[in-house]
Amino acid sequence: MEILDTSAFIHEYHTDDETASVPQVHEELEGEHAFRFDAEEGAGMHIHIPADGTTEKVQRVATETGDADELSETDLLLVSAAFELDGTLVTDDYAMQNVAERLNVSVQVIARDGITEQRDWQFQCAGCGRTFDDDHERCPICGSDLTRKNPA
Repeated sequence: MEILDTSAFIHEYHTDDETASVPQVHEELEGEHAFRFDAEEGAGMHIHIPADGTTEKVQRVATETGDADELSETDLLLVSAAFELDGTLVTDDYAMQNVAERLNVSVQVIARDGITEQRDWQFQCAGCGRTFDDDHERCPICGSDLTRKNPA
């Protein structure tokens, strides 16, 4: 089963496999793209609402990888749906791909190249230069802003 992100409808992604999505994707679409969602639903697309526990697990993993601030509620629900349904997540979103890979959820990209490696982001202080594995609002040492960086 393929779990369709907003980008699947925008890029007119076609598949012969069973499909699913979450209601929030429809809310993000407008005009012709919303019509595509409605048509796909009418053709049998499953609308899935993931369990709260699964969404919490995905949120924890996103925090571990450093992608939590990059993911919307819709993104979290889509990754959760793909995890629960043991499906393939169809998306171009790199943060979603990174979290999905950590959860062993397969990903199908649409219009872009997919990720080439999984990343666990670090956060570096703009003031003192220290790095942290976890994101904080401000540096716990000097109070400056943190920026996300690739530790490699």
